Amino acid sequence: MQNFKELYKELADKITAHVPQLKWVDLWNSQVYNLEDEHPFPTPAVFLAFRSNQMADLGKKVQNVTAQVDVFVFYETFLDTFKGAYNQQDALDFLDIMDQLNQTLHGSGGDNYSSMRRVSYSPVDTGGSGNLWSITYEATLMDYSAQKVYEEGGFKDVEVQPYDVQL
Repeated sequence: MQNFKELYKELADKITAHVPQLKWVDLWNSQVYNLEDEHPFPTPAVFLAFRSNQMADLGKKVQNVTAQVDVFVFYETFLDTFKGAYNQQDALDFLDIMDQLNQTLHGSGGDNYSSMRRVSYSPVDTGGSGNLWSITYEATLMDYSAQKVYEEGGFKDVEVQPYDVQL
């Protein structure tokens, strides 16, 4: 992993490709608590947050990180899930999304992480009409973000002359 931007983009692409019902993937910023103040987003939506659980220095500004990846799943619904409800299937589609997310992420790896595994999930009280769940994963990654980045280039106004050395 070079940085969290690349990790986020890789996970967002993977989720979007494997869970087509999702209409929004974003970084978590408590958006569901501020629906009236934030710009609106379509649902169902997934938000990603990153935390560190453990870090081990490997030298030269490189760390082996055990990261926590929180996946917040938001499904805005007024539908009922009780047995016999006329719109039960629409309400239960939320649970299908949860299963598809886990099928996509649990046991996965990529260019920026490895050993992804689910460690917990739980509902989150929003005080509103939407279903919000947090699914927590743990992944291992190599963090090179503190290293300097060198780019190829040249020297301005410098010319190199070949020279044969006689041995």
